[in-house]
Amino acid sequence: MPTKVAPGLSDNPTDLIKVITDNSVTKSKREKSSPERMKPMSDESSDVISDDVTGSNDVTSVPVTHDNGEGVQVNGKKDEEEIVIIQDMGFNIKIQSPGCETFELLVSPQEVVQEIHQVLMDREETCHRTCFSLQFETNTLDNFAELKTISGLKEGSVIRTVEEAYTLREVRIHLRHIRDLMKSIDPVDSYNGADCFSLSFLSHITDGEINGNNGDSRRKRQPETNSVDCTPPDYIMPGAREQPPLPPLQVNGDGGKPIQQCLRLLATSSWNPPPGNRKMHGDLMYIHILTVEDRSLCITASTKGFYINQSTMEQYNPRPAPQMYLSHSLIDLLNQVSPSFKKNYQIIQKKRVNKHPYERLPTPFQHYSWTAPSVEHHTDAVRAEDAYTLRLGYEDHIPGQMRDWNEEMQATRELPRSTLPERLIRERAMFKVHSDFVAAATRGAMAVIDGNVMAINPGEDTKIQMFIWNNLFFSLGFDVKEHYKDFGGDSAAFVACNNDLKGVRAFNDLDLEGIYTLATAVIDYRGYRVTAQSIIPGILERDQEQSVVYGSIDFGKTVVANEKYTQLLMKSSQALKTKPHRVVNEKGEQVEVMTSVECKGILGNDGRQYILDLLRTYPVDVNFQDYPEEVSKLAKSFGFPRKSKHKLYQLRPELLDAFIDQRYMLFIRHAAYLIMKQKSKTETETNTQQLAIERSSADDVITTNGQSQSDTTAASSPTSQPSDQSQTVTESDSQSQSVDTSAQDTAAKEANNTDELKTLDESLVKKNPGILNGAHKDILKEAGEAVGSLSVSEFDVRFNLDVYSPYVKHVKDEGFKKEKCIINDAAQFLVSYQIPSFISDMEHSLTMLDGLPIKDLIHQKGINMRYLGVVAKQLETSTLHRHGYTSVLHEIITRSVKHVFRLYVQNVDLLCMSAGLAHFLNCFIGSYPNPHPQLPDDDFMSSPHRAGKKNKKRRGVPRHMTNNHHDNFTWTNLTPLSLWADIKKEAKNYFSYELEGVNCETIVERYSIERLPLLSSVCQVCGIQIQLRNYSFDKQRPSFSDDDIMNLFPVVKHAPHRASDALHFFQSGHTKIQQGYLRDGLELITEAMNLFCNVYGPMHPEIANCLRLIAQVNYILGDYTEAISNQQKSLLMNERCKGVEHTSTITDYVRLALYCYANHQISLSLKLLYRARYLFIVVYGQLHPDMAQIDSNIGLILHSVSEYDLALRFLENALDINKQFLGAKSLKTSLSYHLLACLHACRGDFRTALQNEKETYAIYRSQLGDSHNNTKDSSECLKHLTEQAVILQRKVNELYKNGASAVIPPINLTTPTHRGVLDILNKINGFFFIQLSQKDLEALGAELEKSAAAGTKPESLPLVEDISAKPITDKLAGEVDLVPTATETTDTPTAEQDANNNRTAAMATNEDISLD
Repeated sequence: MPTKVAPGLSDNPTDLIKVITDNSVTKSKREKSSPERMKPMSDESSDVISDDVTGSNDVTSVPVTHDNGEGVQVNGKKDEEEIVIIQDMGFNIKIQSPGCETFELLVSPQEVVQEIHQVLMDREETCHRTCFSLQFETNTLDNFAELKTISGLKEGSVIRTVEEAYTLREVRIHLRHIRDLMKSIDPVDSYNGADCFSLSFLSHITDGEINGNNGDSRRKRQPETNSVDCTPPDYIMPGAREQPPLPPLQVNGDGGKPIQQCLRLLATSSWNPPPGNRKMHGDLMYIHILTVEDRSLCITASTKGFYINQSTMEQYNPRPAPQMYLSHSLIDLLNQVSPSFKKNYQIIQKKRVNKHPYERLPTPFQHYSWTAPSVEHHTDAVRAEDAYTLRLGYEDHIPGQMRDWNEEMQATRELPRSTLPERLIRERAMFKVHSDFVAAATRGAMAVIDGNVMAINPGEDTKIQMFIWNNLFFSLGFDVKEHYKDFGGDSAAFVACNNDLKGVRAFNDLDLEGIYTLATAVIDYRGYRVTAQSIIPGILERDQEQSVVYGSIDFGKTVVANEKYTQLLMKSSQALKTKPHRVVNEKGEQVEVMTSVECKGILGNDGRQYILDLLRTYPVDVNFQDYPEEVSKLAKSFGFPRKSKHKLYQLRPELLDAFIDQRYMLFIRHAAYLIMKQKSKTETETNTQQLAIERSSADDVITTNGQSQSDTTAASSPTSQPSDQSQTVTESDSQSQSVDTSAQDTAAKEANNTDELKTLDESLVKKNPGILNGAHKDILKEAGEAVGSLSVSEFDVRFNLDVYSPYVKHVKDEGFKKEKCIINDAAQFLVSYQIPSFISDMEHSLTMLDGLPIKDLIHQKGINMRYLGVVAKQLETSTLHRHGYTSVLHEIITRSVKHVFRLYVQNVDLLCMSAGLAHFLNCFIGSYPNPHPQLPDDDFMSSPHRAGKKNKKRRGVPRHMTNNHHDNFTWTNLTPLSLWADIKKEAKNYFSYELEGVNCETIVERYSIERLPLLSSVCQVCGIQIQLRNYSFDKQRPSFSDDDIMNLFPVVKHAPHRASDALHFFQSGHTKIQQGYLRDGLELITEAMNLFCNVYGPMHPEIANCLRLIAQVNYILGDYTEAISNQQKSLLMNERCKGVEHTSTITDYVRLALYCYANHQISLSLKLLYRARYLFIVVYGQLHPDMAQIDSNIGLILHSVSEYDLALRFLENALDINKQFLGAKSLKTSLSYHLLACLHACRGDFRTALQNEKETYAIYRSQLGDSHNNTKDSSECLKHLTEQAVILQRKVNELYKNGASAVIPPINLTTPTHRGVLDILNKINGFFFIQLSQKDLEALGAELEKSAAAGTKPESLPLVEDISAKPITDKLAGEVDLVPTATETTDTPTAEQDANNNRTAAMATNEDISLD
């Protein structure tokens, strides 16, 4: 029976995909694991989301196989597993609810009854009801029963909503739900970073135009240009001297109007709890309400509902009022007593249901905004209750209990995972538990630092105090009992927390059965680092010595091993490329360990094998250790080994992967060379013997010579380069090592060859297995020695994690020397190859519109951020990489400021926190030469001073925040000069880069770094939230005051679980699309999105990536409406999950603008581009190479609507930026010249147009040659412009000659067509549509027939719909000219006409194709 997945059938947005399984989940299991907490949503909204993941109504079979790109590998299984996607298996039922009409609801047999509850609690007509049950044919339905298990339920069945009696818990839930409904459009929770709500402004930018009916706009001809609003804001215009204002960053769609207020007060009454005699009358709670009309009401919540009693604030009288208005819902009662409530509540609900679903759903993890407006603070009893109780034990599915985080995490790990449905359920539960854990850990860490949690060891020194809160264990990032004394003390302990988290992430990614890690999160808050972990059962009941059964707790003196742990960790060592090794304990015994000695294995009381202290999961970086003899000459030229604050620096896993690729390539090449040499020698001897014996048979001699020649030719095939790690020769896929510097340099040069060469070498080894047998095994030995393999019989490069541990005694033999050499060469590989490779790739990859910040781009190369100084030194002399140099310096300054801020804020008392942060920002980025902090009034300051140290323990902060009382005010001595001296010192010590300047002004002027982007990045990494207003950085007054500091947020790091199957689908689909198989790729990406939704819920960055890619394919296939819809969802998701100013958000704005222009929504397209340009200025400033792409888009669209003056400013700025960053001979520069030539021609300035087009022609001719199509097109354009210029000059001469009697016929200057502009926009944004001739189609048909006969797909001509995409041999082929001619038409061909014209698309590997 095939596995079935039914996506998009549920009306509940948090359960978009239902997996059909034969094994039903019991109620107790659902309550325990609680894979997803339901969030309310209306049926209209859920229908929108269901459409996101629903393709057609057909049943699609997707094979999941283990092949090379043609299928999707799931968990390494070779057997084909068929996944049937059911798109239309739902049926309609009717819902009867009191007070509203019967309505139909589309449901799926796999849904549970609880999901219908959630739909009703969010639907506009029924959202005010919370305490009800569902009945079918007089039977009350179980909330956790699947609909398919309900007997008799079918199409058209009626389910009734029955009001149930209230309990105290149900009353509290009802009040919270009413509060959420009244606050549903209030962004205060998003500003405060509460309940996983975040900001989104797309709907305000577009004024709801995207959600309009755009279906007919595609069929229109050219839109009316006079109806297009093209005026850009002054602050985004090119060359604007003033810094952009901050308020537009958060647009208020209501124009600053206050949100409608339904009630002045909704709170629990002070008469609570009801006395015993009133409990006997059914009283559960008393509620105090103050209406907008200033009417004070005391309402009784009873088992039957809500009614008004006769109590007042001064007198208790619980009897019902004469007009008590008994209602089952509090909303119904308030609608009767307050007209203003009824009016405002309806307005709020209308706005709520009109919001896009993605604007209303919570995100999986909290995102904090670095700016927030100053808003009025209103009373909120529910919010106050949450703040004071810290939500301890408030869990809807486990009422009155605290969650056992460890048991939940490990129980979800143990769920079955043999089939796809089981894996989906398992990953979904794991992700939900992890997201809840991160939220709880964040709240607990903040409570610990704020002093609201009592330590479990209060008598110990404050630095080593530990805390338990909500079944979570919290420890501070300080050196406990001098554990890291030899590694850097507190600095090493601070870094060890992050290294341990990386180790947890590595083991979580492996997801091996039998190995359990702790749920871990690292929270930086108020300068302190807190590690939050789940608690191992029984760990607190015994000493650590009794708990550890594997590893060492005393720095290698006593090392214990466990057979069970050895078997389990053997699997992880193979995957993590770690080398099992023997160490010697204090008794002289040799003990074999699979990991580092510091890694500990603990057997919990639950019988599970836990592994912790994973801070040495990856090998150390010898460039930052005190071993100068181990560092290469090249590394020494860069100043390595470098002294640092600690010795826990590690190499990144991306570097290790690149290292193994390079060494495996060398191994294969060397083996292939030896095979060819051996085979050539053998064949020569054989030929000599055959010539002597068979001299009489000339024919046989010829045949033998011919065969020898053929074999020799085959053996001398080209040499190698790796593209994948098909382990033909070995099973151990480990890291690599270089024997000498020359081999390293050779590898660095040869690694830039094509992937085909390594394939030839591997095939040569495969086709000659006999050579590797018997006496010829010395070939493997010699090849292994050449690359430093640890084995003489195979490729084996792995890392001994304890090589440089000073307290570990090793068994020093020849193998130990090789192990040390491997680690040394890996560090050398980073300096000698990865950094130069990153710099060479920077021109094409280090751009904002790749959607990745510089940190992610550097990490992709395996380069640690501490090497930024090395990168900056190599970039500072390059004019071509100026933007990269500025970006690297920006990152160096930001991270140096973060390090200095961490120590600074530790000395700031909570009473002075806002003043201290404002003072820090004034000294950091302000121009005022001598800022002074705004200290609190003397009444607040004098009491602690008088009390002295006696009052120290009674302060509102924990003792670990200050060591001495007077240190609380050392921060007041900070000055701009001293702060920047500390920043420069940190940059020198950590990054080994010397900053030139004494304050912000000199730094900004010296390195062309703008203040606003610098302020934005520093606030985000430090967790500072400032007021949303314009800041003036002048010398007259300080820029910041204490009122400008809105909040201080935590910076959270954690190891989230990933949807493995969905990720395989996504990677395979992305590969298909890159190859040109758009339809196949679209199906795979759609299914990947469905699986992501099943695991993560509807809101996650991975889903945004799927939506963006689906939108690209929709756009290429001509479905502009679907492209806009999917791109809009991707943009909303990135705004919510990553931030309104994230690089992915800016990229989505640019893409959405392109799709809107293609759909004839020109005004909307300009609004989106203006927004993208504003965000770009805030994040990167005016000078950035990618600003040319945005300006070219804006200028071209303004050109199309005849706004020539505005278009000229943007296009000229794009030309200047391209010339400045890419050079005067760049092809992007030539395109800018061409666009300006077209614009000037449309204005009638043919002289200037000729000058620009001549520049275009010169660049094409020098870069591409005379025979290139672009050169020829430019030549034709020059001729056309020359003719137009001559005609115009003749008419001008005739005017001068004949005077007033001259008759000047009008010059026909037509605007470019929509199609012509769109073609140029496609090229600017990385979409290249290539025209196929009839000859190409005939060749394609022959290729298809040939491939069909062979049973394979063509590789050179990938299939796109019914035709193939021609390979991109010229990225500027078929450039469309915008120069006005008399033959241009204003008709816009439709997508169907484009298909008939055989226009196909080729997509680049990256999201944006460079025109260079």
